[in-house]
Amino acid sequence: MSLHGSSATSGYWYSERGVESADSIELLNELRRYRESNARMRSKVRQDMGMGEKDLLALRLLLSAQAQGRVIRQRELAQSLSIQPASASALVDRLIKDGYAERAPHPDDRRSIAVKPTALASEDVRHTLVDMHARMLNVADSMTPKERGVVTRFLRDLNHAIDQHPDDPESPAQSYVEMREHARESVEVQ
Repeated sequence: MSLHGSSATSGYWYSERGVESADSIELLNELRRYRESNARMRSKVRQDMGMGEKDLLALRLLLSAQAQGRVIRQRELAQSLSIQPASASALVDRLIKDGYAERAPHPDDRRSIAVKPTALASEDVRHTLVDMHARMLNVADSMTPKERGVVTRFLRDLNHAIDQHPDDPESPAQSYVEMREHARESVEVQ
């Protein structure tokens, strides 16, 4: 892609950075486009399955927990989705009505109720996503182990940077200008 006149590398929100950062900006723009593609895909899945955003997220959490051998309580679902317990109850009721979940006694705490995905939930999600997941896995498989390691580290570090809050004591206290100066000094030293 061309740096001149291309929105791919325009990086308009990174305007204080120089042209030397074009590759970094293009990388972040590709990541943004991935997020947009992912949002479109999730919208299509929700539409195909007749579900809302939180319902699909809840189903994903339930299926993930099941794959890990864990059982989720309704209140844990509410916390994970950042919704009120009453909303979680209504959400679980919808999933049960549609045949995607069931309530059962929690295996470790008889006073608690577990929410479990049904076989229909697993089957419908797999059927809806199998082609897309295969294409994504093909892209990952086409990379060398070293390339996958670099991308994995980048995404892990990026997630950590996004999750950090400026008031967090573990968050870097440096301003953007300080970080840029430090980066320039590191390059000049080498």
